Amino acid sequence: MSPKGNNAILSEVLAGLMRRYTERVPDVRKIVDLMIQEGLVGTIDEIDNDHVAFRTMGVPQLGIASLEKIFLHYGYEKKDNYSFETKKLNAFWYSPPEDRFPRIFISELRVEDLSPETQALIQSYTDEVKGDPVDLLDLDDASVVDAFLHKPLWRTPSWQHYSQLLDESEYAGWTIYNRYYLNHFTISVHNLSKGREKLEGFNDLLLQNGIKLNNSGGVIKTSPDEKLRQSSTVAETVEAEFAEEDGSTSTHTIAGSYVEFAERSVLDEFAHLAPEDVQRKHRRDGFAVGNADKIFESTFRSQVEIDS
Repeated sequence: MSPKGNNAILSEVLAGLMRRYTERVPDVRKIVDLMIQEGLVGTIDEIDNDHVAFRTMGVPQLGIASLEKIFLHYGYEKKDNYSFETKKLNAFWYSPPEDRFPRIFISELRVEDLSPETQALIQSYTDEVKGDPVDLLDLDDASVVDAFLHKPLWRTPSWQHYSQLLDESEYAGWTIYNRYYLNHFTISVHNLSKGREKLEGFNDLLLQNGIKLNNSGGVIKTSPDEKLRQSSTVAETVEAEFAEEDGSTSTHTIAGSYVEFAERSVLDEFAHLAPEDVQRKHRRDGFAVGNADKIFESTFRSQVEIDS
């Protein structure tokens, strides 16, 4: 298939992700409405989506090696890898085929680094997936890919198992329930105006309107080169139904997804450019481990009021 054809399919897949994510995360609509009221954008389609992120389980038939096949097929280019030692995670980011598409950030839990009990618990779920599920998909059919990214990969966890995982790895708990639900999308604030093109001004707008921000490591997380600054909301809570081992169900409040904000500075070699001439390629690209490490905590109990 031609690149043009792939871009059309990619557009459909991303639209499906954003549609369901917006339905599940009320803060998205609230933030977009604020931006429209402030005259920062006319519609949600005018927002520059910096990146979207997925969480996965690092087991042989799943993880990054599986999920990335979807986006590599659509022309994304695999870039830098990152390691998060305390959280026991690996991650890669992927550069899009055109600047109008978001970057992709895929992380995976290093399951083998967890306790034997937790490994066995995770594998009792992931072993239900007998092979790489992406290999069975027609990646040229956007509806098939969209459905895959929103369907269960394994049985619904019990509340006991979810809680056990959460105690050792909050990432594991989130992923065992939420699977491939979009973890977050990211608004590029550097393309805005009216004093909102810096995170300080944009965050003030959010705080003034009752939106809670992740304060782990400070509300604004800054890369060592100071050219990538990020902040995020605290994850929305969802009423989640768990399947208990006695055949009953129970409902608990857990962390869902959140919204991130990024400010990417113009690189020094392009500082001479007029603002209207600055394109994505002229700004700081990629990610920063220190920033991402704290952004992950947008779904953690230290930030979100959830059942325990």
